[in-house]
Amino acid sequence: MFPFTEDDELMEQASANPEVRSADRKRDIPPARPLWQVLVIFVLVFALAQFAWREARGGAVERLVVHTATVTPAVAAVNFITPQADARAEGARIKAAGGGLNILNGCEGTEVMFLLIAAFVAVRMRWRARAAGLALGLGLVFVLNQGRILALFYAFRSNRELFDLLHTTILPVVLVALVALYFYAFLHGRRPRLA
Repeated sequence: MFPFTEDDELMEQASANPEVRSADRKRDIPPARPLWQVLVIFVLVFALAQFAWREARGGAVERLVVHTATVTPAVAAVNFITPQADARAEGARIKAAGGGLNILNGCEGTEVMFLLIAAFVAVRMRWRARAAGLALGLGLVFVLNQGRILALFYAFRSNRELFDLLHTTILPVVLVALVALYFYAFLHGRRPRLA
């Protein structure tokens, strides 16, 4: 199943229901794109974002995203939860007594952000809805990724096997699934209820 806007169902019903046609005109709902267009746009936007991120490696953008927006808040959270860890940020590293983490390519959550951005660009919706959905969604990705980093930090310090399982399998799948659920809920939560 691939996400679509509430417009798909409404457009079908609009031809038979004048109330729906009137509601659509008032809301300025754009017509839905065919699935193949949604898929092509999604893949192109995601690939372009990944390419741009790869090109930004080693520069100011990477430092802003990894060092400032990812590592620094994670260190603050670690020190809040366990002050005795005395964690500190050193570039892309969380250093602490008893073990820390290196935030490497992929650990900063950009891939999940790019998936969300590509999904919102691929489907048709009003620009205000798109902006609100993206803002909330990117905030969600940030919070989920910080939670993932904290889980990995504490797992690494206590159980290396659990760390490997969480790092390579469980947490990436959970992150993508939760963001996909958010996107689905956002699209379908905006669907008007028809009598």
